[in-house]
Amino acid sequence: MRLSTKGRYAVMAMADLAKNGRGQSGESRAVSLAEIAARQEISLSYLEQLFARLRKGGLVQSVRGPGGGYRLAKAAHETVVAEIVLAVDEPIRATRCVAHGTPRGCMMAGERCITHNLWEDLGAEIHAYLSGVSLEDVVLNRTGARRRAAAGMEVAA
Repeated sequence: MRLSTKGRYAVMAMADLAKNGRGQSGESRAVSLAEIAARQEISLSYLEQLFARLRKGGLVQSVRGPGGGYRLAKAAHETVVAEIVLAVDEPIRATRCVAHGTPRGCMMAGERCITHNLWEDLGAEIHAYLSGVSLEDVVLNRTGARRRAAAGMEVAA
């Protein structure tokens, strides 16, 4: 899987927005990109580019004027990490075929390499995993084993 800084930073910024997008009394508040940039140590101009794509993808809403910034378009528990990665044009693939310009395969003659299905299946697993993790899970540190353990506890209760 090729997950560049674009996808990684978009998820970091959205998690920050989910965590800090509530006021003291629980009301939704806009968060400025400057705040996110400072907390996450990401370039403000890079965040502006990412948030333009996130807004176009329907994941955030912009708020103009004093106290402006961005809000999540959906609740944190409804926004999954795969949506964020895909919104900033990051393909969730582990094969090299697309990089070689042919949809058929990655070999010079257009055939698939011997490990193609392995990497294609890995990409599908990664996508499935990221589709099952919400922003709320990330903010509450309920990813991977922690999420499975919490689900097991709920079933046992």
